[in-house]
Amino acid sequence: MTTDTAPTRTDQRPNRRLAPLRRRRRIEPVFYLFLLPALVLFSLCITLPALMGIFYSFTDSVGFGGFHMVGFKNYAVLFSDPSMLRVYGFTIGIALATVVLVNVVALFLAIGLTSNIKFRTLLRTVFVLPMVVSAIIIAFVFQFIFSTTLPAFAESIGFGPLTDSILADPHLAWIAIVLVTAWQATPQAMLIYIAALVTIPDDVYEASSLDGASSWQQLTRITVPMISGYVLINVILGFKNFLSSYDIIVGLTDGGPGTATRSVAMSIFKGFETGDYAYQMANSVVFFLITLAIALLHMRISRGKANI
Repeated sequence: MTTDTAPTRTDQRPNRRLAPLRRRRRIEPVFYLFLLPALVLFSLCITLPALMGIFYSFTDSVGFGGFHMVGFKNYAVLFSDPSMLRVYGFTIGIALATVVLVNVVALFLAIGLTSNIKFRTLLRTVFVLPMVVSAIIIAFVFQFIFSTTLPAFAESIGFGPLTDSILADPHLAWIAIVLVTAWQATPQAMLIYIAALVTIPDDVYEASSLDGASSWQQLTRITVPMISGYVLINVILGFKNFLSSYDIIVGLTDGGPGTATRSVAMSIFKGFETGDYAYQMANSVVFFLITLAIALLHMRISRGKANI
């Protein structure tokens, strides 16, 4: 006895209903034409220069004239250059210190600005203002403060350690860079934390208060765990951005005293001025791969936390 049965009328009905949907999902070829100008510009302005940079990193070019292929010689010199390794160490150290400072300050500001305080909207606007000011302008303003205003004030009150500008001290200049970079970057992280904090139900805090939880316990056991995804995104996004810091360092110290505060981005730019074109191309490729890896990690985490 066979068990095969002919398709019923009910089985065929869904296919007829899906047919119009499939037709609506079809993308008209003309839409691809709108992508063509952007694709051409991206290829000419981004992809082609990047490929040329990778090519020249395997040469001995000085930026003009003829050149010879040298293979991986520039990369070998780069990884064995103590001064360049120190620059990478300084850049990573600055990025780590700034990430920690930015996220701690931004989290506490966000908690304060989401509480029931007066002038909350006005204060949010004030704290966001550093985001709209150019980094180079901020750097020059703070350069004047650290070089003139702060030493004069320290001298007037007799506070010896700050009577000289910390920008002239190779062991303290990095502190000014971290403070100014954090001052400008904190608003962006704060806005992300505010968006995260408003998603936490008030009932959770009310229940914990009834159980006798202190403010510190609410912070460490409720707030931070419930916004941990946003914390991770802020940390990775900030670390990637701080690795390529340039404007603020140029405005504050210009890489000095000596080369004490020179970052990777600044070394690449200075190298082009001194004829180390191919060598700095190799440096650019290595730095690009590092930031690309962090960017991909950030994208992966962002997609994973999209449903927070």
